[in-house]
Amino acid sequence: MASETITLGGGCFWCLEAVYELVDGVLAVESGYSNGQVVRPSYEQVCEGDTGHAEVVRVTFDPQRISLREILEIFFTIHDPTTRNRQGNDVGPQYRSGIYTHSEEQAAVAREVLAEVNAAQGGRAVTELMPEANYWRAEDYHQHYFANHPGQGYCAFVVAPKVEKFRKTFKERVRAV
Repeated sequence: MASETITLGGGCFWCLEAVYELVDGVLAVESGYSNGQVVRPSYEQVCEGDTGHAEVVRVTFDPQRISLREILEIFFTIHDPTTRNRQGNDVGPQYRSGIYTHSEEQAAVAREVLAEVNAAQGGRAVTELMPEANYWRAEDYHQHYFANHPGQGYCAFVVAPKVEKFRKTFKERVRAV
């Protein structure tokens, strides 16, 4: 089975990870940091906002079960692509909206979907589209964060509503338990 990986930044990686772990056809989700200038950044360094990294998830999926277009449609539904360096109360360049591609074919699909989103948003989309660069896996305690800490305040009040929005909007894409 051939799989594909795309890297996405849409605010806090806990939100994206929690949603994509529920998507039928997604094989793995890993939280990390991407497209900054510091080698092997820590969470604390990225939170300072001066490493250039975005909080991201690497989403590995089976393109026979879910298309990149569908992965991106979910992405644009669960975060706000019109606010620069911000998602809700999370503010800073590490929370920017970004699609970080792993091939030119991915970039072509992403350009098409981003153009559609931008048209629908009246030209206000600020999502950056670039090849993935300088990726570093986030610390172990960030992996599967929502699944491991559903009652934690941020998870209950910020992550859970995004998960619920995904479940309602993409019922047919929710993985069977």
